[in-house]
Amino acid sequence: MAMMARMRSLAPWFILLVGGLFVLFMVISDSRVLEFLGQRSQNVGSIEGEEISYQDFSNMVERAKENQERMTGQQIDESQMDFFRDQVWDAIVTQKLLQKKIKEFGIVVTDDEVREALLGPNPPEELRRQFTDSAGVFNRQLYEQALRDPRNKQIVLYYEDLIREQLQQQKLQEYLFASVVVGDEEVKEHFIRQNIKMRADYVLVNVNTIPENEIKISEDELKKYYNAHKEDYKIEPSRKLKYVLFRRLPSKSDSIGIKNNLEAIVAKIKSDTASFKSYVQIYSDQPYRRDTISITALPVEARDILLKSNKGDVIGPIATYEGYVVYKLIDRVKSKNEAVRASHILVRSTGNDKEDLDKANQIYNELIKGADFATVAKSKSNDPGSASNGGDLGWFTKGQMVKEFEEACFKGNIGVIQKPVKTVYGYHIIKVTGKLNEDFVIEKIVNKIQISGSTLDKLYQDASDFAYVAKENGFESEAKLMKYDVIETPPFTEDAIAIPGLGVNKALVKWAFENGLGEVSDVFKVPAGYVVVKISDVTKAGFKDFNEVKNIVRAKVLQEKRFEKALSIAKQIRAKLGDNGDKQLALTVWDKARVDSTAEFTSAGSIPNLGIEYAFADYALKGELNKWSQPVKGNMGVYLINVRYRTKFDTNTYELQKLAIRRELAQNKKAYLLNLWLQEIKKQANIVDNRHLFYR
Repeated sequence: MAMMARMRSLAPWFILLVGGLFVLFMVISDSRVLEFLGQRSQNVGSIEGEEISYQDFSNMVERAKENQERMTGQQIDESQMDFFRDQVWDAIVTQKLLQKKIKEFGIVVTDDEVREALLGPNPPEELRRQFTDSAGVFNRQLYEQALRDPRNKQIVLYYEDLIREQLQQQKLQEYLFASVVVGDEEVKEHFIRQNIKMRADYVLVNVNTIPENEIKISEDELKKYYNAHKEDYKIEPSRKLKYVLFRRLPSKSDSIGIKNNLEAIVAKIKSDTASFKSYVQIYSDQPYRRDTISITALPVEARDILLKSNKGDVIGPIATYEGYVVYKLIDRVKSKNEAVRASHILVRSTGNDKEDLDKANQIYNELIKGADFATVAKSKSNDPGSASNGGDLGWFTKGQMVKEFEEACFKGNIGVIQKPVKTVYGYHIIKVTGKLNEDFVIEKIVNKIQISGSTLDKLYQDASDFAYVAKENGFESEAKLMKYDVIETPPFTEDAIAIPGLGVNKALVKWAFENGLGEVSDVFKVPAGYVVVKISDVTKAGFKDFNEVKNIVRAKVLQEKRFEKALSIAKQIRAKLGDNGDKQLALTVWDKARVDSTAEFTSAGSIPNLGIEYAFADYALKGELNKWSQPVKGNMGVYLINVRYRTKFDTNTYELQKLAIRRELAQNKKAYLLNLWLQEIKKQANIVDNRHLFYR
């Protein structure tokens, strides 16, 4: 089977264009399952009227899974299977629709073409390899003899079918990409944007420096803008759902079972002379490793325990994000990066610096008089993330905090409450609670906490029971009676890939648009577990009312008027600068102007300190050197640009690179075209997907 799958790589560039989808498509084709669809009593769906049975689909998924695991050497986890089934389904849909298009376009591959592929100067690589010796010499005589041997008839017929299908795909590609052309100017333009380097002086009149109170906006202007841009406020048909989510989480018994098992293993390790490594190899869900890691890289739950442990100790099991973990502390070694642990109380900046500092000093004085730091942090800190933990920020190294805060922590003494430190966030009262310049050398056994089959069955049964009573007695009332939380999604449209809060589930989106207001669903599977939903809002197509979007419209008009004002100011600055005046003169016209110079950049990338500014980059590429530009509208405001340096076009380098550039651009165009084409034929196709009824 692996050899058959590899045969499908005869057109590698095409497979690259569609990525993993066609890898699966080839696997599915190899299975030949689709060719033998018989009587079906249970169907997971249909494609253009052709039904796919549950058994056939399951077989294809299993074959694709085996092939994927063989190629990657990694098992596909059960938690990934929903996504994997989606990939297989999409591959089946693609294959079926491509087969239909091949017939529709009248694409035919003759027996002579298949024979030429087998017996011509370039036989399929997979077959060629079977008759190539260790020195790389292909034995054509033996190859042709094997093809003509009657005993190999079935194998040859199989390869002929594979090659015929592959040639059909090649002809389909040629048909689709016949219009793809890359002109000389495109190639040259791409080379220029990637290779010509520039530096420039600039003056920026940032629109956000223009005070809002200087801009006058009338009601008529707002309505005029709204009417001119009404399409921006178009309402697509949408739905909202209220839902009860039955989360796919291990039960307490699932967790206890793993913990108890690891506790028994730890007891055995402590009384055994065998190496810890041998236990890792037998019992761990992760391969054996000996790691040297900082305290910040350890799970939060393990940090304090390992800090208190001695060399050689076996610690755990500890519940972490990885599951239950048993550690062996091999050693503690000097670290390259010191770590600190600190708590803080934040007085968030309000814009009134004096009031903020006074408030911070009041809290500081309260603390040095003996108030408990954690208690005060919980009641007075404006950082909700740390306040609930008594201000504790945990361990961190340099580069993880803002500069002023970081310096105070690394220079501060343990246990000393520092005077308020100002950062962009406000004032911080800091207390350093620990410092460490050691890393931990560890080995570990990891057991994932996985949900058991019995827990999963109970979860599904609970969801089914709720769906039944909710349909009979009312969604909200039954949820309240059963103490289930009811959550409502934001609105989503029919082409939504995922439902906010619930994740990807095309079947649920489809159900929501096929049913009416107040309808209660059966159980649907979503990434987080099982869900029962009620359609809580149905919105038809139309336009948002002016009053509903008035504030948004006002912000747009304000921005437009700010740009007009910025343009006017930039024109005044340009008159002051002339063609070659000192950029600092701009400040005499508008003291809020940003006057600066760029580092070297190309027009294909980001401009240092400015980011992506296409208009700026385009002017810098084409504008006159050493002369101030006329105003150029950018993302942040209006620029005046003086290009001081630009490298010349290198003809020799261009000649060396242009063929590769042409291929790259053609490849990108083909990939883009193919993706659009596939999306369009899928959109138009009659596809029924009922897999959610079979996989829970």
